[in-house]
Amino acid sequence: MSGMTAARWIAVCAIVGAATLTPRVAAGQQRPAAGRPAPAERTAVRAFGDIGVTLFSASDTFDAVLGSSSGVFFGGGVEVVLPQRVFFNVRISRFQKSGERVFVLDDEVFPLGIETKIGVTPVEISAGYRFRAGGRTGTVIPYIGGGIGWHNYSEKSDFADGSENVTDSFRGYHALGGAEFRLSRLFAIGGEGQWTTVPDALGSELGGASEAFDENDLGGFALRVRFVVGR
Repeated sequence: MSGMTAARWIAVCAIVGAATLTPRVAAGQQRPAAGRPAPAERTAVRAFGDIGVTLFSASDTFDAVLGSSSGVFFGGGVEVVLPQRVFFNVRISRFQKSGERVFVLDDEVFPLGIETKIGVTPVEISAGYRFRAGGRTGTVIPYIGGGIGWHNYSEKSDFADGSENVTDSFRGYHALGGAEFRLSRLFAIGGEGQWTTVPDALGSELGGASEAFDENDLGGFALRVRFVVGR
């Protein structure tokens, strides 16, 4: 074999070998990235605050005494999110507004000129499931849940003695759903709706209006905005 022929043969072998090895090398370089296991999700503990409006189930009663069938609640709490996207939270909120004692006869409301202050403080425990939106990089996370709560109710009026004022607690149940928008790794804002029922909570309270209108449910439907600090 001449020197020129040998050189050509070696060049051909080198080209074929390079062409054969290049895809393998490229695959070997990409495999760690493609085969790299996803980072393990961890349990997250978050704090949240919220503000919202509740349309009371006892709409006629609250409208008669407070001049509105809805009320603004401020709340907040702590939430734990497990790696399986199951969450648990504890929330406490507060509503308070001043109105006037009334007397109701044949659905006609007669103000009595006595100021009364109504307060509702729910303490609620919820559990639910957070869905994944847009893959692991999704920023909008829908969720649903439900739970149980204890609704502390108070009614205090001017010139009333201890027996006329009311302070009591009632058990209720709720279902909720909403979506969370992640603004950053540690901060999110969201919208949430919640339906709550607190049966047999009202009777002769609220100046007797609840009894006159035959309304005893202290719950209602709420819409609120949530602010979340944490993953």
